[in-house]
Amino acid sequence: MRGFNDGKLSDRLGAAEAAKKAQLERFRSRPSADDPDVQKRRAERQAIVEARDARNREREQKRREEEAQAAELQRAQEALAKAEEEARLAAAEAERLAREADRPRQAIRDAAMYAMSRMSAGGRR
Repeated sequence: MRGFNDGKLSDRLGAAEAAKKAQLERFRSRPSADDPDVQKRRAERQAIVEARDARNREREQKRREEEAQAAELQRAQEALAKAEEEARLAAAEAERLAREADRPRQAIRDAAMYAMSRMSAGGRR
């Protein structure tokens, strides 16, 4: 068999112990918090976080301004619609009043036309 490894238990335990020692050595060789490279990376990450926060604040401010503009536009449209409705109602009321004011004159005209037609018809009978 090709993939068969004839290793002994002691070989495997030794390899595991070596791997643990290497991992512990890597952890111990890590630079401390006061290392200039570590401080530089930390400052870079902090700058990135602050820039992201600034962009988020700007985006939020822009969104609020757009919402305020949209609300103002909505209020203006509602005011315009209300003014148009009031103008339409006022025109309808003015037309109604004009018809009422003209009603007596129309009645007089109708009566005169009726009388004229009766007079002209009266001679033919």
